[in-house]
Amino acid sequence: MSDNDGEVRIRNADLYDAREIFKIIQENTDKLVPRSVSDIVQHIDRFLVAECGDAVVGVIAFEIFPEIGLPLKSCIELQSVCVREKYRMRGVGRMLVEAQIARLKPLKPYQIVVLTYADGFFGRLGFREVPKASLMHKLYIGCINCTKHESPYTCPEKAMALFCEQGSGRTGNA
Repeated sequence: MSDNDGEVRIRNADLYDAREIFKIIQENTDKLVPRSVSDIVQHIDRFLVAECGDAVVGVIAFEIFPEIGLPLKSCIELQSVCVREKYRMRGVGRMLVEAQIARLKPLKPYQIVVLTYADGFFGRLGFREVPKASLMHKLYIGCINCTKHESPYTCPEKAMALFCEQGSGRTGNA
């Protein structure tokens, strides 16, 4: 493992990072939805990693929610946001979230959402709490099969959204 004083940098994940991403998520399954190595590999292009020296110390991914028709209320979810314990409280999580948001803004989403126990952290980054019912795509696709809670509505995670100024206002005309 690298020295604690090393500089942390954020970069796109590559296929060689899949095993470390899996391990970091496994270290945090009390607060994250577990992911298989094959799922990570299949979606590796959606991951960013925080690296200190040669060690992966944090991860973040995203998922674009499906839309029916024009993407007037397009929604992208931040997923698997986690930092190894000894690197927490050093700004690594903030760096990951800000880098992923910067990566996603050119897509012009209406909102970027997260389901989280760390509502204070995301609140400081400009996210605000929204009703879970406003994220029915997420609840249907991701939460419906979760075995941690009786239903998505009894889960203590907070639904939070960052509304993007540039949102999807175009009609599809060139």
